[in-house]
Formats: sequence, C-alpha cells, structure tokens
Amino acid sequence: MNKQPESSIQKIAVHQLEPGMYVLSVRTKGKTVSVKSEGYVSSKESILKLIKAGITHLTIDASRQKQVDKIRPEVKEKKTQNESKKSGNGISLDQEMAKASKLYDDAKKLQHKMLSSLSEHKTINVVEAKESTDAIVDSIFRNQDALACMTRLRIKDEYLVEHSLNVAILMTLFAKHLAFDREIIEQLALGAFLHDIGKVLVPPEILHKTGKLTAQEFTVMKSHVDLGMEVLKESADLSELVIEVVQQHHERLDGKGYPKQLNDQQITQHGRMIAIVDSYDAMTAERVYKAGMHPIKAFNLLMKDAPNSYDKVLVEQFVNCLGIYPIGTLVKLTSGKLGLISRLNKSKPLLPFVRVFYNTRLNQAIAMKELDLSQAKYKDQIDCCIKPDEFNINLLSFFKAAFYN
Repeated sequence: MNKQPESSIQKIAVHQLEPGMYVLSVRTKGKTVSVKSEGYVSSKESILKLIKAGITHLTIDASRQKQVDKIRPEVKEKKTQNESKKSGNGISLDQEMAKASKLYDDAKKLQHKMLSSLSEHKTINVVEAKESTDAIVDSIFRNQDALACMTRLRIKDEYLVEHSLNVAILMTLFAKHLAFDREIIEQLALGAFLHDIGKVLVPPEILHKTGKLTAQEFTVMKSHVDLGMEVLKESADLSELVIEVVQQHHERLDGKGYPKQLNDQQITQHGRMIAIVDSYDAMTAERVYKAGMHPIKAFNLLMKDAPNSYDKVLVEQFVNCLGIYPIGTLVKLTSGKLGLISRLNKSKPLLPFVRVFYNTRLNQAIAMKELDLSQAKYKDQIDCCIKPDEFNINLLSFFKAAFYN
C-alpha cells in the first residue's frame, strides 16, 4: 500500500465531511477508532450514519477526493401517488388533523399546569409530561404533517407555552427524519418539551421585557438552564438523554453558548439537534413585541451560522425534514390566490401541494381546492410567504376549513 503524502492527510470535524471524501480513520469523543474499511463517503446519508454513531472527527486523504457522481448514483425511492398522500402508518392528513388539534390543545393546558405548579411548589409532574409527549410521537408516526401544521398557528401572548410544545413536535419530526429508534425519539420529545422549564423561575420583569436586556439581565436570563436542571434532577424518572437535551439547548459549537461554553467535541448529536430546533422556532415565533420571520429566512440564518454555531450537516437535514415551505405555511401564488402548504414534494421542493382558499385580486374567499404545483395544468407558482395580518385574515378559521371540519 502506497503511503499518502503528509500534506494530503487532514483531520476534520464531522460537519466538514462531504460526499466524495476519502476517510482513513474516525474519532469518537476524543478517541480514535480505525474504520473497518477505509474508503469514500458516497452520500449525505453515510455522513448521517457517522454522526448517529457518535463520530465527531475524521482523518481524510484530501488527494483522493472524487466527485460524488463518479462513486455511485443516488437511488431515489419511488412512491405511488396514493402513498405520497399518506404518512406513517397510512393515515391521511385530514384523518389525523382533528386528533392532532386536540393533542395540541391538551399539551398546551398541561404546559400551563406545569408552569403554575413550578411557580407555586417548585415541582412538576414528569409522568403527565411523558404521557403527553408519547401521544405527540404517536400522532407523528400516524401522520407527521398534522402536528407540523399546528406549529404554524401561534398566539402572540402564549410564547413560552407554545414554544416548548412546538420544539417537542419539531424535535420529534427531526429525529424521525434521521431514523432514530422510537425509544430515543420519545426521550428527545420529552427533553424538548421540558427544555425551557426553568424560565418560569426567572423574574417576570426580565422574562417578559420587550426591549433589549442589559448585560446583567441577560446573565439572569441565561440562568434558566441551570434553574431547569435543578428542578428536573429532583425527578428519578428522567433519563440522562432528557437531561442532556435540556442542558445543551443553548450550547454552540464554537464554545460561545451557555451555561458551560461546551465546544464542538463536547456537544452531543442530540445537543446539536435541540440547538437548531430551539433557534428555528424562536426565530419564527410571533411575539407581542416581535414579529416572527418566515421559515426560509430562519433557514438562511441557521445556514449562515453553520458550522460555527450549528452543525451544518444537521441544519441541511433539518431543512430537508421540514421542507423549504413547511407544512401549514401561508403563501401567495403568482395568480394572487392564498393558500396553506398541505403536502411537501420531496422531488420538487419548490412545487409543493397548496390548499387555496382566498383570492387577493377579488378580495374574497374562494372554494377550497388542493393544487399540486408540480403538475403542468397548474401554471401557478409560489410568489412569497405571507402573514395573515397582511390581508386581515383569520388564519385559524381558514386553517380549520382547510384541514378539518
């Protein structure tokens, strides 16, 4: 075997790995492990498998890098038209929507109850929380689009409650997309549901301040992670994985996060995932003092901050998971019609399914209809994402009409 020139041998972090690179060895949590068979990384799926296995760094031979299409073509899974309308165990979006809506409302009530209990008694009922998140996971496995829709409906004065719930839903979608085991997904969902529990112990004048926090106030705000940890460590029913999610949701790969300023080698895959999901939902949330940004802008900001703050490979996978236009997003078409994204089109992400219900040129509601923008007969395309208040629309009522009666 020919010895590689020293200049071509490089050590890289896993988020820098790209299809076509030639891997010599891998390292997990500071320990170098020889690969069974050194060779080329053929796809992004292969990179995800390495991340899932806990690999943090690799040694590559840069001189042997190839174009991906010269290694092997990607095999795309074919789905029948009927299958594309369903998710999980074959339950349609319309069938699952009513259940998902009740689950969402019940989980919000539970969040309110938990926050009140924590304020008064400094304790929470973890069993109830687990029952709620297990039900969320069940719904997502039946049809993942239903609860994904619910995350797009926000009430400005319920940010803390809805944020934790939405992060639990998005974390479940993300983990399912990465093909995690069901047991792990349930723990990640619970950790996400509880990740901001310590905020209720932050003084309300700081927690609800509409202006910019002073340096001293921000220090107090950052204490919510440790405050939450103190509460959760009192419960013997929580796994280390749940605690890990809560502890690492504000850590960043460049070591500039908090509370422990962990670096990229110390932050687990689950910590990297919750950081992405938590930031995305915070960016897109509607608050009394701040308008939420459109998903596309949030995706762009996450990509801009990768790989310094966020894991680049995982950000890309998160975007693939939700779609460029996430389910439930309100859009205006080039024809002037308004609609909600009802289904993704994995092969043509810019041309999803849209349920239209309003014509802005006529300023009136129209008969509900689902358009598959990838079909030639529909000459419409998405012009832009919009917000309901731009057209004085009660999005909740149209949402109910679009997805369940």
